[in-house]
Order: sequence, then structure tokens, then C-alpha cells
Amino acid sequence: MTPMTTEGEKTTTPADRAGHARRTAKRAMVGRLSWGLADQAASSMTNFAVGIYVARSLGLAAFGVFSLAWVTYGVVLNVSRGLATDPLVVRFSGVPAASWRTAVARSSGAALGVGAVLGAACLLVGLSLGGRVGPAFACLGVVLPALLLQDAWRYSFFAAGTGQKAFANDLVWGVALVPAMVVAAHVGSVAAFVLAWGASGAVAAGYGCFQSGIRPRMTGAREWLREHRDLGYRYLVENVSVSGASQLRAYGLGAIVGVGAVGAVRGAELLLGPFLAVLMGLSLVTVAEAVRVLRRAPHRLGTFCLLLGGGQAAAALLWGAALLLVPDRVGEFVLGGVWSSASELIVPATLGVAGAGLGTGAAAGLRALGAARRSLRCQLFASACYVSGGLGGAAVAGTVGSAWGVAAATVCGSAVWWLQLRSALRERHQKPIREVRTP
Repeated sequence: MTPMTTEGEKTTTPADRAGHARRTAKRAMVGRLSWGLADQAASSMTNFAVGIYVARSLGLAAFGVFSLAWVTYGVVLNVSRGLATDPLVVRFSGVPAASWRTAVARSSGAALGVGAVLGAACLLVGLSLGGRVGPAFACLGVVLPALLLQDAWRYSFFAAGTGQKAFANDLVWGVALVPAMVVAAHVGSVAAFVLAWGASGAVAAGYGCFQSGIRPRMTGAREWLREHRDLGYRYLVENVSVSGASQLRAYGLGAIVGVGAVGAVRGAELLLGPFLAVLMGLSLVTVAEAVRVLRRAPHRLGTFCLLLGGGQAAAALLWGAALLLVPDRVGEFVLGGVWSSASELIVPATLGVAGAGLGTGAAAGLRALGAARRSLRCQLFASACYVSGGLGGAAVAGTVGSAWGVAAATVCGSAVWWLQLRSALRERHQKPIREVRTP
């Protein structure tokens, strides 16, 4: 007999359950995207505020020295992510809590170990250099372990699906920065600002231990690196090729033109900072969404990547156009003496970011296809173009030439990314690549 339903009762069909599952998945995706954007906004706005405050307090030359320490931190940060946190996110996202806690203890220990080793190297280099640059690098070496541990907590929380904790941790860092920057301003040296920035990061790193209830295990770092070397070393090469290219350009620009040129380039990057914060927040989910498109409708992956990259490029152009309308008095209020040099670089810097944004769409597609060899090849080519264009342009036409050289390099790199994606899609059509299964 067919079961009877009373008034007010509702029969649930398989179609209803499927629709409910789709709505739940969409809400979960929106939640991940929202916390990713919020956390990246907090992190990037903190970095933006530090850059603006230092630029206004120290002037162009000293800000250039601070920028050299900053790009060095970026390289070390990408080393830590490649070896410690990227494998964690790939292999321990959405796993049982016990597995996650064990992995995070070893992963954060690996990040702390990377900070200790490379921090000691920075300290020795700084003590040997002397002058204006030496003390900044020595202080960077002191604070590196804490800075890398803070970043490790951030990615650990996203792996667990608790992005709100990463957001809270970055807020703590921002709050701690306020009194630290005030003290550094009274001292008035680059080294003081580096120490203030690192000390506030150490506060957030300590808070991360409290949030997670986990203590980093440096004794497990070697085991972590050995178990995940198949991912870690490939991610290390990809990550370092990006940040290393930026560092080589900064060092070369400082040698060819002067440290003031490094400060001008960093100032232009700060003007694009709010826009870059949104893009970096989106990058937390773009690869995952590309994988979903590949599984659901493989023929739409190319279109998805084109819309993703094209949208980012168009947004970058709009942001740059808005920056061109900023009055000089407003720019000088924000960047102080750095504004006059940085404002000359808005157009090439915007074109460079637009080119890079277009390439990220293709990069997401290659990651979704699992075409790791093609992805690494593209990244190495793009990094080589970046260094060549930046330093070649500097040799020909100084700071402005370097900016235009980088813009041309990013456009060329983006073209290679798309050519490789097209070839990968053609290969998949001829011989389908085995899709990665989610745990």
C-alpha cells in the first residue's frame, strides 16, 4: 500500500534531496570564499598600512631599504609554504580532527625550523653587511621564525575549514601593530620598524597556539619533509621562482638605479594593494572551483578559465584607471615623499598586474588538470621573463624602464600560460587525464 501523508507533511523525493545538497554545497563554497576574502583583506590591509606608515615616516631611500627586507621575507615565506603548509592544505584538508592536529604539529614545526635556519642566515648576512641595509637584515633574521609560524597557523585553519580563526589571527596582528609602529616611529630607523613588524607578528603566532591548542613540533620537521617531498619540493621550486624573481629584480634595481628606485616600485605596488588583496583572497578557491568545473562539465573548463582571468585583468585595468584620477595632494598625504616617484609607475604597474591576472586563469586550469610539468615550465619561464624585463628595462631607462619591462614580461608569461593550457586541454580531449579524487 502507498503510505498516506497527513496535512502539513511533505514527501521528500530524490530530486528534492539532490537540490538541497546543491544548495548546501553552494552555501559552503560561498562561506569559504567569504572567509578567504576577509582573511586576505585583513592580511593585505595590515601590510598596506605598514608600508604606508613606513614610507611616510622614513622617506624614499630608507623605505627602499625596508623594501629590500620585505621582498627577502617574501622569498623565505614561499620557501616555508612550499615545504610546510602547501602539502598540509593538499593532503589534510577536511580530514578527521586527530589527523589534522598531528599533521599541523609537524607542519608548523617545519615552518618554525625553516624560519630558524633562514633567519640565522639573514642575521649573519646583516651583521656582515653593516651600513643602512645590514641592521634591517639582522633584525629580519631575528623575527623570521615568528612570522613564518603565524603564516603556518593561517593556512592550517583554512585546511580545517575554520577560516574565521585565520581572520581573527590576522586581526590580532593588526591590533598589535598599532603600538609597535608608534614606538618604531619614535626610534626612527628601518631596523626599528622591522622589529616592530616582527614583534607584532610574534604576538599573533602565540595567539595561534592558543587558538589551535597545538604546539609546533620541530622534532617532527624532518619526518614531515621526508613524507611529503613529492609535493614539497615541486611547490618549493614554483613558489621560490615567483618570489625569487621579485627579489632579484629588487636587488638588481637597487644596484643599477639605487635603493630609492626600489622604494618607488614598492610604493606603486602599495597603490595596487587593495586590489591585489581581493585577487589573493579569490586564489584560495579558484583551483578548487576549476576542479569542480572539470568534473561536472569538462568542455567548459576553458571558458571558465578565460572568464576568471579576463575578469581579473579587466578589474586591474579599472583600478589603475581610478588611480590615475587621484589628485597629487591626496597621493602625497598617503605616501608622502614616495608619491611623486610611485605615481609615474601607475600605468606600467597596472598593465603588469592585468597581465598576471589574465595568466592566473590559465594557471588554475593547469592545476585542475593535474598538468604539473606544464605548470612548472610556465612558472619558470614567466619568472625568467620578469627578471630579464625588470633589469633590462632598468639598464635602459631607469625605474620607469624597469616597470615597463616587467609589464611586457608578464604579458609574455601570460601568453605562455594560455598556450600551455590549450595544449593540455587538447591532450585531455585526445587522451583523458585521470582526475584527482577528493578524499
